Amino acid sequence: MTGELPLGDAPPLGDAPPLGDAPPLGDAMTHDQPVRWIAPPAFLAQPAFAALLAALPDARVVGGAVRDAVADRPISDIDLATALLPAEVISALRNAGIRALPTGLAHGTVTAVLDDPDGRRGVEITTLRRDVATDGRHATVAFTDDWRQDAARRDFTINAMSMTPDGAVHDYFDGLGDLRAGVVRFVGDPAQRIAEDTLRVLRYFRFFARYAAVQPGPTQPSPTQPSSTQPPPTQPSPTSPGSTPPYPVPPYPAPPDPAVRAALRAGISGLATLSAERVWGEVKRILAAPDPRAAVALMAELGILAAVIPEGADLGGLARLIATGAPADPLLRLAALLTGDVEDFADRLRLSAAERQRLQELRVTPSARPDDDDAVLRRLLAAHERAALVGRTWLAQAGLAQAGLAQAGLSQVGRFPMPPFGAGPTVAGAASNRLELTGPAQKKHAYTAGDRVSFAGIAEPDWTDLRDRLARMPRPVFPLAGTDVLALGVTPGPLVGALLRAARAWWLAGGCTADIEDCRAELTRLISQIDSPEAKALENSPPSEQTGQ
Repeated sequence: MTGELPLGDAPPLGDAPPLGDAPPLGDAMTHDQPVRWIAPPAFLAQPAFAALLAALPDARVVGGAVRDAVADRPISDIDLATALLPAEVISALRNAGIRALPTGLAHGTVTAVLDDPDGRRGVEITTLRRDVATDGRHATVAFTDDWRQDAARRDFTINAMSMTPDGAVHDYFDGLGDLRAGVVRFVGDPAQRIAEDTLRVLRYFRFFARYAAVQPGPTQPSPTQPSSTQPPPTQPSPTSPGSTPPYPVPPYPAPPDPAVRAALRAGISGLATLSAERVWGEVKRILAAPDPRAAVALMAELGILAAVIPEGADLGGLARLIATGAPADPLLRLAALLTGDVEDFADRLRLSAAERQRLQELRVTPSARPDDDDAVLRRLLAAHERAALVGRTWLAQAGLAQAGLAQAGLSQVGRFPMPPFGAGPTVAGAASNRLELTGPAQKKHAYTAGDRVSFAGIAEPDWTDLRDRLARMPRPVFPLAGTDVLALGVTPGPLVGALLRAARAWWLAGGCTADIEDCRAELTRLISQIDSPEAKALENSPPSEQTGQ
């Protein structure tokens, strides 16, 4: 079995009993014997990986790959550790014909480049080490041959295990027990672990979101259950201040103990010293968890969410989005969570250009709705990216149809063409980029704050059908270009663009079904209006007025 386990289910730990004289599960080991066997993961049998392990006979798989193999979850990154020094690792790999890259010699890391069926992949091999000095961002290390000493410098018990190629699991700090119990526990003193690397504050919530188990019992506080198990009332009902949040509240894992809470809070000030890229990387991983609601609520309770998203966050929006069954897409979830300015957030955490654009699109793209006909969907697809339109349907289904539009001061720009002028739109009117209906037709298709409730009440199958329609429908492409205008004798200049925009508005008004000949006929009709006062005013106006920007 592979795949994510439901929140709260105990991960399987293998059926084989503990080995011979191995200490019982739960005891920290004082000698280096395995505590459990598991079936070796499939990647160990791949020829390239088998050759790598043959070149490094003492190497073990370490970290997340062991954790996920034990929990029977998909394995992504595979790291090895060895008692060999980096120079010895490089020599052994080269002798075996394996390319070796000295990617982090100061920290004992060499990368082996393997050829496997999915293409080339890098496997990091790190010499066993112990910390000599740390400053919250970097560590000075010394090499060792002690596996337990190396495990002691890791962040959480579930990440401190190692495994030999035959499936023998070495566990010095009861990571297996914590996996079974659904507990995320620091190795040793939480404050010390965080002082060594402040990023561990955010890493805690990443693993809490994925591995913390739901505890049995009521979801509301009881006399024997501390109230901190519940998310903070960040989104009270507007009609009943302070009441239960008006969004789905899942069962929550037991909260961390006081020492962990204190260490996490104490680490907030150090988050500002981390690189923006590292912070954003962890935020993305938290939001990509199957259900991050408990982790994000705990972050808010401890003041950590405000430190990483000072622009403002709406836990209720995130909860409602997840309750719709929307995909575990971190940017879509961020669009539901973030209440502040997208550009400020993107600048501060240095999002990539593609991430910034997609987040902005999720904010300002018009929202399709289940009762839209095909003509409306064709107009939307002609003007906007399909992925953004689909993303907006999830936000609308969650009652967030206006998310970002009100804050940005925008209306449903581009949703519908401009009203006709006679047989078609005016040249001057079509120069504007703000294509929206006015008059009686606007009432049906423009969204208002009151629509948020009616959107959320639409049956789920209707939203599913809408997304299917958006996925199946070909994207219309306006068939004319500037050369078509010039071919009809129009002098190059601002009027060329105005005529194209007017023709495109006519094409949109007809549901994007007119072919190139029909569009050329409409263009010819528009050219016949070039002596009109509107066209002359446009031709003499500055570029900003010509484009409507």
